[in-house]
Amino acid sequence: MILYLDTSALLKKYFRETGSDEIIARWKDATGIVTSSLAYAEALASIHRKKRDVKFNNDIFQNIIHLFRRDWNSFIRVEVTDELNDWIDKMVSHYSLRGFDAIHLASALIVHDRLPEKFLFACYDNQLLQAAQSAGLQTLPKRAS
Repeated sequence: MILYLDTSALLKKYFRETGSDEIIARWKDATGIVTSSLAYAEALASIHRKKRDVKFNNDIFQNIIHLFRRDWNSFIRVEVTDELNDWIDKMVSHYSLRGFDAIHLASALIVHDRLPEKFLFACYDNQLLQAAQSAGLQTLPKRAS
């Protein structure tokens, strides 16, 4: 199974939150992890924000950064190209999505169309989750909260 992670799903591996156990289990079972190349900036900014908000110690912070960067090198990353921009045009005209959400959905749909394997789109943003389901993707979680 190919597992696509938007940033909200990706961060669940590094921070204990609702959905973390299922993301980690699916991650272990996946034959490939896919995300947008833009998820790097989103995730890194979120990790730094959590350090400021939660005020965990520097050793924990450095460990999370190390794990994230190690994992990042193993991901299949979808780059923003003119082809992806064509998909993004379709996403924003059909769904009311923020910019990065449109990039994640378009990226997932390109990969889904090209790979014959079972495909699962994971995200924890209700609007993006509903758009992914409307676009025909199997999602995690199955329903918006």
